[in-house]
Amino acid sequence: MDRIRETFNCFSPKFWVLVLSQFIDRLGGTIIFPFFSLYITQKFAVGMTEAGALLGSFATFSFAGSMIGGALADRFGRKGMVIFGLVFSAISSIAFGLINEFWMFFVMSVFVGLLSDIAGPAHQAMVADLLPEEHRAQGYGIMRVSANLAWIIGPVIGGLLAGVSYLLLFVLDAISSLIVAGVVLAFIPETKPETAEDGVNETLATAFKGYLKVAKDSLFMAFMTASIFINFAYGQIYNTLSVYLRDVHGVPAQGYGLLMSANATAVVLLQFWISAKTRKFPPLLMMALGTGFYLVGFAMYGFVAGFALFLAAMLFITVGEMIVLPLGQALVAKFAPDDMRGRYMAFFGFSWLLSAAIGPGLSGMILDGPQPEMLWFLCVFSCLIGIVSLVWLHRRGGVKFASMEPAEA
Repeated sequence: MDRIRETFNCFSPKFWVLVLSQFIDRLGGTIIFPFFSLYITQKFAVGMTEAGALLGSFATFSFAGSMIGGALADRFGRKGMVIFGLVFSAISSIAFGLINEFWMFFVMSVFVGLLSDIAGPAHQAMVADLLPEEHRAQGYGIMRVSANLAWIIGPVIGGLLAGVSYLLLFVLDAISSLIVAGVVLAFIPETKPETAEDGVNETLATAFKGYLKVAKDSLFMAFMTASIFINFAYGQIYNTLSVYLRDVHGVPAQGYGLLMSANATAVVLLQFWISAKTRKFPPLLMMALGTGFYLVGFAMYGFVAGFALFLAAMLFITVGEMIVLPLGQALVAKFAPDDMRGRYMAFFGFSWLLSAAIGPGLSGMILDGPQPEMLWFLCVFSCLIGIVSLVWLHRRGGVKFASMEPAEA
């Protein structure tokens, strides 16, 4: 209790309001998102190849929306972008639940992808704005605990309601987004830091040109490359694992929901402890270690059978994500100048774009083929590339990335 009280007092009330708002939003999302592939393949009688193409299309337009949102967040501020994204997310959830033609999903993916993720960089930048550098990795870890508390509850609710009506899942997701929009409007102030650009009225065109500066940051681009390979593997637990377990091993939606709830429970119980331990060591090497846990977990899915072993594999992956994801977000904030956090966060989304745009389609073809287990060995190869890249980057990064403590002036 002393450690919990000490952790609570380290962060401002504004940050804890942001944590609460994320919990409510994620609760709605976790009710529907883990079952989205199951919903598409079941309702429209299509294979994972077609579902993967849809998810890839959505991811592509999401990245475009994120790039727009990153520039707008750095130019105009975070709060308005977050509220807009939440309201549009609510509208799009209802629309997805009412669509009865598969081709209409592709049409919707253009608008939903562009607008629903436009607030992502603003939200991530808001976390960095509220926290000093030495607390950011722990702060992002707390955000993950909040999100995973939702994962404990959401998939169980979603698994139960999916047998009644998938439309209920979309409605609950929409309601949660609207509640959070109200919380942000009422309790969270604008967090965009004042910079030199504010004094000279940086134009919107100049804000978008800032992406050229991001692209010229060679160390950041190397970090992006490593993240692409790592995220390809990690994304499979959300996009294809449910279908693989159902089609190859006969695991129902409720069983997959229990795996994801176990994942979330482990994060809630262990994230604080793991974040406290890993902050003492070079962050890039710790990310490489976490990716090694990914490698073991995904390799297990390629050759084990039985729910207990599936659970063990998920726990390996969970340990990996508790190391990799908070450190990855904190490192992006460390790369970024104060006046470009939104754009760096948005550009970092490209590492998720390629894995989300290419991953589901490629994974779908493998799952629909004669040897679906080969998907997990491809994940092993992708993790190996990520590990080697992170170790190389650690050697090139020098003192700046030796720890998560603030660099001396």
